[in-house]
Amino acid sequence: MKTVIIDYGSGNLRSAEKGTVRAAEGLDMDVLVTSSPEEVRTADRIILPGVGAFADCMKGLLSLDGMRDALEEAVIKEAKPFLGICVGMQLLADAGLEHGRTAGLGWIGGTVEEIKSDTLKVPHMGWNDLIIDQGSHPVLNDIKTGEHAYFVHSYFFKAKDQKNVLAHVEYGGYISAMIGRDNIIGTQFHPEKSQELGLRLIRNFLKWAP
Repeated sequence: MKTVIIDYGSGNLRSAEKGTVRAAEGLDMDVLVTSSPEEVRTADRIILPGVGAFADCMKGLLSLDGMRDALEEAVIKEAKPFLGICVGMQLLADAGLEHGRTAGLGWIGGTVEEIKSDTLKVPHMGWNDLIIDQGSHPVLNDIKTGEHAYFVHSYFFKAKDQKNVLAHVEYGGYISAMIGRDNIIGTQFHPEKSQELGLRLIRNFLKWAP
């Protein structure tokens, strides 16, 4: 079995790889960081990290010749398990609204919009309590409301359909913390920086068979 972490110049690759390798201990799972569309096509699971602005990350992903087609083939057509992290989750949306409108992958309906608060600091940075909305999801196995996850972001995924929100947090209002449908999930928080909670979630993802 092989899990690939996509390197498109916009991810926190070292910590994502380290966290995934640690979570994979005891599983029959190789972890590979790659920018190769062919490696994505032959992977069993795919992780898309992301740090920075939506438009820059989308541009970086599309700059890899053949990568979007490989992702569509593997994730949409063949239904391989997919995990997007931070901006990697946001890219699943129809569009991001940072510095104008930028089209996303359009895999889960919604837009990525700015966090606005008169009383709280933006970016939303640090630990926050997860509120689990769909605890029956296999990737949330043994993860409960009140556990802490680590966030760093100024924009959030505003889902078109609440059934796609698996967990949220409160930060000057409702913030989607985890979204998903079918074989696709995404976390706004960084599981690779969320200590034991994050390792459990990544391990759940590596064992998930949607």
